[in-house]
Amino acid sequence: MPPNLLKKFRQRFGISAPRMTVKTHVAWYWRMLGLIAVLSCSFALAAWIYDAGRRFAGFDRSEAEQELSQLRESAGKMAEETAALRAKVNASESTMQIERSAQTQLGRQVKTLEDENARLKEDLAFFENLIPGENRDNSLLINRFRAEAGALPGEFRYRLLLLQGGRREKPFQGNLQLLVTLQQDGKDAIIALPEEGAAQSYKISFKYFQRVEGTFRVAPNARVKKVEVRVFENGSAQVRATQSFNLS
Repeated sequence: MPPNLLKKFRQRFGISAPRMTVKTHVAWYWRMLGLIAVLSCSFALAAWIYDAGRRFAGFDRSEAEQELSQLRESAGKMAEETAALRAKVNASESTMQIERSAQTQLGRQVKTLEDENARLKEDLAFFENLIPGENRDNSLLINRFRAEAGALPGEFRYRLLLLQGGRREKPFQGNLQLLVTLQQDGKDAIIALPEEGAAQSYKISFKYFQRVEGTFRVAPNARVKKVEVRVFENGSAQVRATQSFNLS
């Protein structure tokens, strides 16, 4: 055998010949099934490791869900208690408002009764003075003098009842004078009414009694503090009767 042929034969079938690998043929679905099994085991192992890590760290999902459920239940109970307390508070406020309204109405009724009682006393004194008597003097009385702000700025209304007591042989004739105490621009002042040209509206003439009503004007920025009424008899500078009414 030629040397070259012998050398090639040794290289192919001798000790230095290349190794042969024998592979067994496996179907693709078996390989896919094996891959799925390996992945499932990996996922299960990862979930177990995750749960084990949470337990090791002190966190348990079931315990957390139980605590969360208890918290929700407690929150629901607290909401119900809050609603019940709010209803009680609203009922208490309604009761207090009713009581306040009743107290206000009672206060108004008491004030009305007091005013009515005072008016009745004034009426009693008025009719008592209308009755002639031997011991009654010829005095002049002023009843129910009031002064209040009118509808226009600076306007005030006043009213009073004049009564002549004792035996009345002739009518009383005279005139009224108003002294208005006010404050304007930080200064106190007193205005005497009537002004010139308005004296006729302040004249009075009556035998038994006379109701007097009227108005007067001051500066819109003035604050009236007191009004005093005086009664003079014709031919005399002496004041026959006087009365004051405070507005502030």
